[in-house]
Amino acid sequence: MSADGPTVLEQIQRARVVPVVVVDDANEGLGVAASLRDGGLPVAEVTFRTAGAAAAIEAIARELPDVLVGAGTVVTPAQVDEAVEAGARFLVSPGLSAPVVRRAQEIGVPILPGVATPSDIIAALDLGLSAVKLFPANVVGGPGAVTAFSAPFPGLRFVPTGGVSAANLLDYLALPAVLAAGGSWMVDRALVRAGDWAEITRRTREAVELAATLTTEGA
Repeated sequence: MSADGPTVLEQIQRARVVPVVVVDDANEGLGVAASLRDGGLPVAEVTFRTAGAAAAIEAIARELPDVLVGAGTVVTPAQVDEAVEAGARFLVSPGLSAPVVRRAQEIGVPILPGVATPSDIIAALDLGLSAVKLFPANVVGGPGAVTAFSAPFPGLRFVPTGGVSAANLLDYLALPAVLAAGGSWMVDRALVRAGDWAEITRRTREAVELAATLTTEGA
């Protein structure tokens, strides 16, 4: 931790879970972010798959500054600029694009590019990265893949995303190489569209309590 407080990656590690959020506009973004915060998880990765993503990030960054907001599904250098200008404090990509990573590094914003193979990981290390997103985690081998990749690449931290749920969350978080796990079960799209903030908060609190059992057991 620096004298100025925890870094973004340290905040993600402390959260242990990164909610992957799909919203259509700023109001949905604010509703989700507030529900996550109220559930004890002030982190949101807003995917850049919708036209309203940038507006949602901007609204969260402006109105809920205690929520660590990032942008997901960032696949071009232009999107890096757009997301950061909107207020994203970290970036996530489904794959590894050197131009995207370099642009993020140029402007000093942490990025977690997706990797699925040893070659992807080597490319990430060549770019100076110390943490990556394992995606799609359930397809490439789940917790077993993290363990297998950790042997030849000690020190690299993973954020498994894709198929992570309350049922297998602890299988990932129990692994030393896992920084945090990304998931969307607590922010299910149907709940967001229905504005069921109470259920999102309940699921979030449940996820936080689940993750905390590992800390308690290890204490």
